[in-house]
Amino acid sequence: MAKFLTSLQTVNLEDNRWQLLEPLVYESDIVGRVVVPGGFRTDFASVPRVPIAYWCWGGRCHHEAVIHDYLFRIGAKPDCTFGQANDVFLEAMEARGKSAWVRYPMWLGVQFSGHLWKVKGVSWTG
Repeated sequence: MAKFLTSLQTVNLEDNRWQLLEPLVYESDIVGRVVVPGGFRTDFASVPRVPIAYWCWGGRCHHEAVIHDYLFRIGAKPDCTFGQANDVFLEAMEARGKSAWVRYPMWLGVQFSGHLWKVKGVSWTG
C-alpha cells in the first residue's frame, strides 16, 4: 500500500523555492521506495497564479509535488520514466486522501507541462 513514511520538513528560500531539511520517504506501489534527500530544492506544485486555478489547486499537494519533482530529475533513484513519475504523483495524492477533483486535474497538469519541458529539450529520468 502506497504511503509516506516521513513528514515533509522544509525551509523557505528565495523566489518561491523550498529546501528539504530532512529526507522525504515515500513507499510507492509503482516504483518502490523513493527517498528524496535532505537538501533537495523544490517549488512544490507549479500551479499557475491565475485566480480560479490557484484557488482550486494551489498549495494542496506539497508532499506529492516533492516526490514528483525528484523523480522528474535525471539521476533520481529509482530511475523511472516520465509517465511513471506522473503516475507516482497521482498515486501519492490518492495515498494522502486528496479528492478526485484535486488529483486528476493536477495529474493532467503534469502530463501537459512535462511535455512542454520535453519540447524545450529538458530531460527527465528514464
